[in-house]
Amino acid sequence: MQVLVVGGAGYIGSHAAHALKRKGDEAIIYDNLSTGHAALAEGFELITGDIADSAKLANALRRVDAVMHFAAHAYVGESVTNPRKYFHNNVESALTLLNAVIESKVRKFVFSSTCAVYGMPDKIPITEDTVRQPVNPYGATKLAFEYALESYSRAYGLRVVSFRYFNAAGAEESGAIGELHDPEPHLIPCAFEAIHGKRPALEIFGDDYPTPDGTCIRDYIHVSDLAEAHVLGVEYLAQGESIALNLGTGKGNSVKEVIAMIERVTGKKVPVRVAPRRPGDPPQLVADPSRAEKLLHWKAKRTLEQIVATAWKWAQKTGSAVAR
Repeated sequence: MQVLVVGGAGYIGSHAAHALKRKGDEAIIYDNLSTGHAALAEGFELITGDIADSAKLANALRRVDAVMHFAAHAYVGESVTNPRKYFHNNVESALTLLNAVIESKVRKFVFSSTCAVYGMPDKIPITEDTVRQPVNPYGATKLAFEYALESYSRAYGLRVVSFRYFNAAGAEESGAIGELHDPEPHLIPCAFEAIHGKRPALEIFGDDYPTPDGTCIRDYIHVSDLAEAHVLGVEYLAQGESIALNLGTGKGNSVKEVIAMIERVTGKKVPVRVAPRRPGDPPQLVADPSRAEKLLHWKAKRTLEQIVATAWKWAQKTGSAVAR
């Protein structure tokens, strides 16, 4: 099978491309490299193009059987201060991609969505039937595109899997690819930067939440587990109907628990500073992944320790864990 991996030079998209390759499928990466990295696409055909370029998309789509769409802006804080950027790319430009797919022969579409569509859920763990009411523009743009996919699925026979991710983390076990963000927003690589003096301390945003240790609880899932679910998602669409699925482990870890694991794996102390809560941060976000387990025969296999260990291996390789 040939799959167009849109945004495949980014963090999760590149891991999906590698997972496809391991399965024996052909991944063609399509990325404008605005936040992606050509180095993460090494070993694959790379088409440098934007999701708003309908002509270039049309040429690429003639060669593939399915699309995986990862090309989104994904910083929650930035979405609050610059919603125009997020609605332009994540909705307006993404609709150009979607229309190009509908005008092609491709009818299998896997979408990189987010648990941010749920907002501040009343019940934990979160099922796919939880009301979708995002509390920030990033989540709102992802929900808007989910609505578009649902409508296109009904009207045009497009088969869709929308994967609602929880907290992606870690790196490929081989050390070939991993997380490259600038600026870096995620807890584990930020902790590595604090260990080696690239930032004064790791900020903990609030330690007074109604959780056992006062810090936020999140469901951390290894990026390779996410990637493998995408391969199974494409296979599912050969026969299955359109569906939205949570991708998580079903287990939450607090910020302090993650820091303790980082110190255990690295053997180094993480300097921390408690900062005020961020607006809109729920105390807990933990997935109920049972629907994905049932329909895809998929289950997250990698532990928090493996997440941290692979991320640390990648950071050492790239120099992001080395002091300036």
